[in-house]
Amino acid sequence: MTDQPTPSSMYNPFNRATEDVGNIIEFGHVNLRVAQQQQAIVFYAMGLGLTRDPYQRTGIDNAWMNIGSSQFHLPTGRAEVLRGVVGLVMPDLDGLLARLGQIAPLLSGTQFGFERHGDMVLATCPWGNRIRVHAPDAAQFGPLRLGMPYVEVDCAPGTVVGIARFYTEILGALGSVGEDGRGAFARIAAGLYGSLVFRETARPLPAYDGHHVQISVADFSGPHQRLRERGLVTEESSQSQYRFQDILDLDTGRVLATLEHEVRSMRHPAFARPLVNRNLANGGDAFVPGWEDAAWLAGPGV
Repeated sequence: MTDQPTPSSMYNPFNRATEDVGNIIEFGHVNLRVAQQQQAIVFYAMGLGLTRDPYQRTGIDNAWMNIGSSQFHLPTGRAEVLRGVVGLVMPDLDGLLARLGQIAPLLSGTQFGFERHGDMVLATCPWGNRIRVHAPDAAQFGPLRLGMPYVEVDCAPGTVVGIARFYTEILGALGSVGEDGRGAFARIAAGLYGSLVFRETARPLPAYDGHHVQISVADFSGPHQRLRERGLVTEESSQSQYRFQDILDLDTGRVLATLEHEVRSMRHPAFARPLVNRNLANGGDAFVPGWEDAAWLAGPGV
């Protein structure tokens, strides 16, 4: 009689940890107030080529711009500038450069600008927000072909370890700390293909102006209780949403970074709402019915 391997001793060729998501299971949007809606539409729709949501905020005081499964929210008001950079993935950088060149005369006199660096284009909105657009790269972004894989936030030197600990212990997120040619950073997993990145910089940080990000969490009440115990909840928005903004050193209570988070539960009515993304290659005389929508994920084997 030969010994049979027990289930626990069987060879496992898979790294199961790569499938972990953590408690932040969706990265929804970045909210940046804009001084003028027309210039915002010129930059985000005509230039970047994003798709205005056809169902929500279709008036003249706000625009929701779709990019894969995420959005920019652009309400009118005093312009806000993210202390950092928003990372996007788009499949056609040559087409992007052509569109940005075409809108340049319409944004003359603003902070608009753009330049290409290999497989990346850095674009600046009329009010100074930096958008870093990458070509699809399976090694960096998995199957993402159109989306918002990260938001990178500038933070003070010596803070990333505490920031990562805050997210793991208070939010239940997956967090890690690393260092590269640009210095130390903390990476917080946000959804299947996204992350919040906090990067240390010696540059003086401008005053926080109110911009925010929106995330959805599986464990909704646990983080809320831990935030509330520390006096960090800033808004009890609804049954399925609350907000906080200060990220603390959990030992000393010192504020390490400030970024408002709009936290939603999986029961929020907008959770995982399918977003319309237009296929920019399908237009004009080359239009083909049935190919209007862009694929934001690569298919099997691609």
